Amino acid sequence: MDIFVDSAGPFLGALATTIVMAITAGIGSLVVGTLIAAARISPIPVLRGAAFVYVQFFVNVPLLALLILAVFALPDAGIIMPLAPTTVVVLALYEAAYVAEAIRSGVNTVSNGQIEASRALGFTLGQTLRLVVLPQSFRAAVQPIGNVMIALTMNTALAAAVGVVELTAAANKLNLVQAQPILIFTAAGVIYMLLALVIGLSAGRIERKVAIVR
Repeated sequence: MDIFVDSAGPFLGALATTIVMAITAGIGSLVVGTLIAAARISPIPVLRGAAFVYVQFFVNVPLLALLILAVFALPDAGIIMPLAPTTVVVLALYEAAYVAEAIRSGVNTVSNGQIEASRALGFTLGQTLRLVVLPQSFRAAVQPIGNVMIALTMNTALAAAVGVVELTAAANKLNLVQAQPILIFTAAGVIYMLLALVIGLSAGRIERKVAIVR
C-alpha cells in the first residue's frame, strides 16, 4: 500500500482527469447524439443520409485510429489543440454515434398515434420531435445510454496511447518505477469497475424514476 500512498497525488490527479474527460465527453456525446438521432428520423432525405453516414463511419472505424489521426494529423492541417481537449472531442463524436442509435431505438416505443395527434394539433416537425418523440425516446433509452456512458469511461483509457496522463497512463508510469504490475493494474481495474458501477446504478435509478407506465 505504500506504493499508492507515496504516489497518491499524481494517481488522484490522473483519476480526476479520467472523470472530467468522461463527464465532458459524455455531455458532448449526448448533445451530438440527439441531433444525429433527430436527423436519422427526419423526413428529409439529405439529413437522414448524412446521419446514416456519420453513424456508419464512427461505428466502423476504431476509436484508437481516430485518436491517433486527430492528434497527429490535425496539427498538420493547422488545427492545434491540447491533447486532452482533442481526446474529449474525438470521444464525444465517436460515442455520439452509439447514443444516436440508442435514442433511435427508443423512438420505436413512441406510438404512431401520438405522432399523428401532434400533427393534428398543428405541431411542426421540430415541435413534434422536441415535445413528443425525443422526450419519450430518452425515457425508454436510459439504460442503453447508460451502457454507452460506461463504454465511454472505459474508452478514456485509450487516451494514454496519445499522451494524455489519465488513470491508465498513471498506472503504467507507476508500474515502470515500482515494477508491481499485478498490484497496480488490479487497483486501476477496480477503480474503472467502480466508475462503471456508479454509472450503471445511476442509470438504473433514473430509468425507474422516468419509466413510462403503459
